[in-house]
Amino acid sequence: MVQRMRVDFAATASDYAHHRAGFPDSFFARLAAMGIGRDGQTVVDLGTGTGDVARGFAARGGRVIGIDRARELLERARLLDETAGVRVDYRVALAEATGLPSGCADVVTAGQCWQWFDRPAAMREATRLLRRDGRLVLAHFDWIPLAGNVVEATERIIKSYNWLWRLDGGNGMHPRWLRELAEAGYRDLESFSYDVEVPYTPEAWRGRVRASSGVAASVSPRRVHVIDRALARLLAEEFPASTLVVPHRVFAVVARRPRSVVLAVARPRWQWARRWAAAVQVWIP
Repeated sequence: MVQRMRVDFAATASDYAHHRAGFPDSFFARLAAMGIGRDGQTVVDLGTGTGDVARGFAARGGRVIGIDRARELLERARLLDETAGVRVDYRVALAEATGLPSGCADVVTAGQCWQWFDRPAAMREATRLLRRDGRLVLAHFDWIPLAGNVVEATERIIKSYNWLWRLDGGNGMHPRWLRELAEAGYRDLESFSYDVEVPYTPEAWRGRVRASSGVAASVSPRRVHVIDRALARLLAEEFPASTLVVPHRVFAVVARRPRSVVLAVARPRWQWARRWAAAVQVWIP
């Protein structure tokens, strides 16, 4: 049996709020050019965390509701909103069961979190929340490991202390979201990606790493300290610059609400069971 890593970002709340780089302004500008997140639209941000995506839409005139299961992250989000001079309606709930009324949103978003959800359930909830022809946006802003760079070296340290963490070596692209959305009936799929360099001081990079899924969100405080000290040594010896330029990739998928919900029956691996695996469609007006 494969052992899974248990992740709780509430344990990272302070570092998450202070050190994780948020989506750049260019991300919101690209969405606005697609008619997403404009002034007056209602946006529901699933897995909002410390409110980075929600705050970005609120700053552009949207009415934004942020959903997260971690009260600690939402408390940090409210403090950041005060500093930014924006207002977001934050609610403690699951992405798969928000408790919001049906048809309440023009846009549903999920930034840096879609992989943590029960995705079929989250897609059904997004469909329920969206108005006719509403849009779902799945977005990532991932660091990019390249041969010899600080990200690659950092990931080696994380893996050496947390063997359950399997998110190393990524390229910032998540093409499987497109297939899953299409199979769930989402329409007019579009995607885009582009690279951004993010500057970090060594201290800020250590905070960013502590806030990651493979460190404070999934290991004991004692092990977090051990990883942090190992990273500090690495930076001092191999990356002594006062500013680290860390490559990141923005990736986003945009899809329009289904005309119908496809409740797919998962196909078992056994050949004999495949004969009865099928899909059921229910019309939603």
